[in-house]
Amino acid sequence: MKMYSQFKVTIHAVALAALFAGSNVAIHAQTNTSVSRAVGVVKAINGNQVTLTTDSGSEATITIQDSTRMVRTAPGQTSLKDATPMTLQELQVGDRVLARGTLSEDGKSVVASSAIVMKQSDVAAHQQQQREDWQKRGVGGLVKGVDPASGTIQISAASFAGTKNIAIQTTKSTIIRRYSPDSVKFDDAKPGTLDQIKPGDQLRARGARNDDGSQLQAEEIVSGSFRNIAGTVSSVDAGQKTVSVMDLISKRPITIKIGPDSQMKQLPAMFAQRIAMRLKGGGAQDVGTGNGSAPSAPGSQPYSGANRAGGPPDFQQMLSRLPAAALTDLHKGDAVIIVTTEGSGNSAPMAITLLSGVEPLLTASPDSSRASTLLSPWNLGSSPGGDAAAQ
Repeated sequence: MKMYSQFKVTIHAVALAALFAGSNVAIHAQTNTSVSRAVGVVKAINGNQVTLTTDSGSEATITIQDSTRMVRTAPGQTSLKDATPMTLQELQVGDRVLARGTLSEDGKSVVASSAIVMKQSDVAAHQQQQREDWQKRGVGGLVKGVDPASGTIQISAASFAGTKNIAIQTTKSTIIRRYSPDSVKFDDAKPGTLDQIKPGDQLRARGARNDDGSQLQAEEIVSGSFRNIAGTVSSVDAGQKTVSVMDLISKRPITIKIGPDSQMKQLPAMFAQRIAMRLKGGGAQDVGTGNGSAPSAPGSQPYSGANRAGGPPDFQQMLSRLPAAALTDLHKGDAVIIVTTEGSGNSAPMAITLLSGVEPLLTASPDSSRASTLLSPWNLGSSPGGDAAAQ
């Protein structure tokens, strides 16, 4: 009997999970029931056979019959009340599908009695809205302390102006998720609890801030254990997709993997100099151009909207607008700051974000710790609601 990969509850698939709340939301045939489920993104459509790429990367096939009830629902919905009927002809590659039915006799497909569809365009629009909301109403930093009794988390947020302590207030309705230790994808964050959050973790929260930004009433938080590394490149292995770095803080070499979801950027020299001036205590105008926005990288759009209203420039938003760099752009001796997963005894840490061209930043911050914590682990390509948010 063919086993399908486990269903991930991500922001853009919350509706699908809620529709089957109380069940074992998995993509496999269960030996004690005739009901099977398959969920994933449409890879191919051949007649009434639909091939899905599941969230684990495997494939599942569903058979759509004339009697199959197909409906379209929007991301974020928790019931089918507002779902609209649709036909197989309207289904497209890239759409997300949750099908429920019976396992075929050969065990190779699910014969669907129902199929719930989220259109790719709807998912993309929802993700963009979520990213923008996390940027607008989100804060992030290192966890300094957790008080389970009051539901309060103290974080220290790094910025050009220094560090700021922020109190994150949670309630019973706050959505808490935990970043997967083996993945760089924000989408892989799983439901978590307050007691999983420890000092030293990085945390991102979204909600309503008070006037001076010292407190936030959290609607959603995501936390994880990450490593911040500042150092110089010792070697690059493009074939193995690894980079070896001498960590300036621990004074030890470390090998880091670069994966398809790793974000690699290079700071333009002028931009790096201006950030360094800000780290040394220069004004906000030192970071950007005359109007306070950050300078543009060659061939890119100006970094408009990089400043928070009434606050210093948002480094992560600036970073997201830089063109991507490649592993082959790195050379021995280059200075880098990196955020990685923790890694394990069996695997090297995976780069979430790697930023080169940072020599001026490390010079401006003698112990390297402040410069390294400027990077957020939340990759804008996969933030909460996309599922990544920038700091």
